[in-house]
Amino acid sequence: MNSCDKQMKRLQTLMEVSVIISSTLDFKELITLVMEKAKEVMDAEASSVLLYNKESDKLEFEVALNENEVASKKLTSKIVLNMGEGIAGWVAMNKKSLVIKDVVYDERFSQRADKTTGFTTRSIIAVPLMGRKGLIGVAEVINPVAKGSFTKNDLKIFETLCRQVSVAMENARFHEESIKRERLKRELEIASSLQKSFFPPSPFFSKERIDVTACNIMASQVGGDIYDFIDFHNNKIGILIGDVSGKGVSAALYMAKAISDFRHMAVSFDSVDSVMSEINKSLFGYPMGMFLTAIYLTVDIFTGELKITSAGHPPPLLISDGVVQTTELKTAPPLGIVSTEFPVNTIKMQKGDRLLLFTDGVFDVKNREGERAGFERVVDFIETKKNEENIIENIIEFTREFSRDTQIPDDITIVDLRFE
Repeated sequence: MNSCDKQMKRLQTLMEVSVIISSTLDFKELITLVMEKAKEVMDAEASSVLLYNKESDKLEFEVALNENEVASKKLTSKIVLNMGEGIAGWVAMNKKSLVIKDVVYDERFSQRADKTTGFTTRSIIAVPLMGRKGLIGVAEVINPVAKGSFTKNDLKIFETLCRQVSVAMENARFHEESIKRERLKRELEIASSLQKSFFPPSPFFSKERIDVTACNIMASQVGGDIYDFIDFHNNKIGILIGDVSGKGVSAALYMAKAISDFRHMAVSFDSVDSVMSEINKSLFGYPMGMFLTAIYLTVDIFTGELKITSAGHPPPLLISDGVVQTTELKTAPPLGIVSTEFPVNTIKMQKGDRLLLFTDGVFDVKNREGERAGFERVVDFIETKKNEENIIENIIEFTREFSRDTQIPDDITIVDLRFE
């Protein structure tokens, strides 16, 4: 084949590459197809693409094509290059192309890949693949079949092809990431829907002289706050409020287990301390750092007597005779950390009293200056709204106003228990 015919064939192959690039957005498929064409157009024994891993700051073989499939698999599964290591590492670090006629005489060449695979590298072209956000990786062709070494003219052809490849890889990766984001978004929507199903069907509960209202606002699609009502079908009801450490899916899964365990324990044991002790046991052995702060109480629907046990949770506020006071509860450590006893506290509510329970998301909201609302500021605000019928709505509005133009850092849950 004369040089003119060879040039025509190369131009034709470059056009074929353009068709391939337009035919698929599958990242791995695209690279493989293009590098097969690169190997063909450059008349090379082998071709490869190494991708740059920003997190590890290393180059990883994504595609390696030659006649020896075993050697190719060894490259993609075992060989990782440091920046600056070997020809590819030098090209990646300097973002400059190289054409090496004989690697034996080039001190930058590393024999590690050849020793691992049994392949012998003689001549090589390596080109950095650059995208809008910087280095994507390095493309290589190795050992021309019909001649001794690659030339500068070969380099120009390969650089032209690599410019097309870079754009296509960036588009394919963007498409892949978009699909992952959409899938994750959908999964989070499903997880959020499932999590909400664990809450009572209505945030309102009323029986005899007791009225309960609750509100839950998640900082993200899934969260770790919980609340629940249990109707024992006698003269008592049970109320739980809790806050799982951490955020996101792990906190949501922990929350789901905790609330499931609570519903089982609440109907299996009579005393509030026994219920908390059993939940505590059930949460042992979960990942280090995961725990649950909680308050569980039962209230007599006729007398207003409360039996309360607390596991490291913020104290409730009691509004009685027009006075807002912080309850002084004996408390135990959060659930899931240590084996412990749970003290039982007794409060006798009077007609017109209300008890407010919170998770610490209410106090953790911050303003634009980064200042935290804090417990005392929330208590002072409630003092001004203590006679409001919809006190929960007022508290939520306070947190929104205080944290205007900022993201709430934690889930917010409030339970309002009234004795009429």
